[in-house]
Amino acid sequence: MSVTIKNIAIATDGSENVMNAVEWGIEFAKTNGARVAALYVVPPSGVTLAMRGEMWSRSLEEHLKDKGKKATEYVIDVGKQTGVEVEPVIIEDKTPSDGIVEYAAENDVDLIVMGTLGMTGLSHILLGSVAENVVRHAKRPVLVIP
Repeated sequence: MSVTIKNIAIATDGSENVMNAVEWGIEFAKTNGARVAALYVVPPSGVTLAMRGEMWSRSLEEHLKDKGKKATEYVIDVGKQTGVEVEPVIIEDKTPSDGIVEYAAENDVDLIVMGTLGMTGLSHILLGSVAENVVRHAKRPVLVIP
């Protein structure tokens, strides 16, 4: 079986835990001559709006968009260092896993690369895992880097 990888989506939340996945994804893109989309998903603000009020919700949303811009800029910088083209993509009003899965399906992504916090036990059960949900629901291959 021959696999061609030309479009890679690297999901990022801007945390230090994702840096290793970014480096793997960029190196994988360089090796395969692939383009990269740096994905950051801003979750819906409806829950915070109901709980805290409209002004607080807008402030949080702006903070998350700014965090997304910084997170995707990091991926762009790593790509520039190795000659890999990176397009920043900020997706709004989706859960992170849904945003990643839908983007991959709609944009003909050949590989999704993402990191994981490696949660176990009660934290994992209560919070779930974005990486686990993406692996379960994506119709594309997913490379999860611890």
